[in-house]
Amino acid sequence: MFNVGDYIVYPMHGAGTIDAIEEKDILGQRQAYYIIKMPGEVKVMIPIAQAEKVGIRSVIGKEQAEKVFSVLSEDETQTEMNWNKRYRENMDKMKTGDIYEVADVVRNLSFKQKEKGLSTGEKKMLTNAKQILVSELALAEQSSQEIVEGLVEDKISKSFQTFRVDNIVESEGVNKFIPFNEENNSVVG
Repeated sequence: MFNVGDYIVYPMHGAGTIDAIEEKDILGQRQAYYIIKMPGEVKVMIPIAQAEKVGIRSVIGKEQAEKVFSVLSEDETQTEMNWNKRYRENMDKMKTGDIYEVADVVRNLSFKQKEKGLSTGEKKMLTNAKQILVSELALAEQSSQEIVEGLVEDKISKSFQTFRVDNIVESEGVNKFIPFNEENNSVVG
């Protein structure tokens, strides 16, 4: 059970603070609810009895936050080429509520966006995944969302530079073999 003031994560919505614990009578049923203040002044009510079932968990600590930043610094994981299947895989990762899976989605979609762009659905997913990731990291790092968002963008950009841009530049050399005829010093063609 969580208490007022605890930082918690609500999968698919992000991290917030338990603002209150209240008993409410909804549809003739009296239950205790966590009233969670989410980023953007949004408040969410979650029945305490359902909290574990919906995946409510504590916000990660500073040590785990460093591991999340290291996930963002890695190369893209192999994903499905078909955007439809990739979308479903990413959605499944986000539904787990696992911060490392969300970081993986953010990094992979950011790479795809930089390389060739994203579909409208994937753009929306990337925005949502970033919001979820940043909301938890901001609480874990005890920092502002703006600062954490900058850190996330910086890690992804450096990772993209390391794993993609350098490889693209290297492969732009000669990519066609042209046979050379030594008898008359000319190119065979």
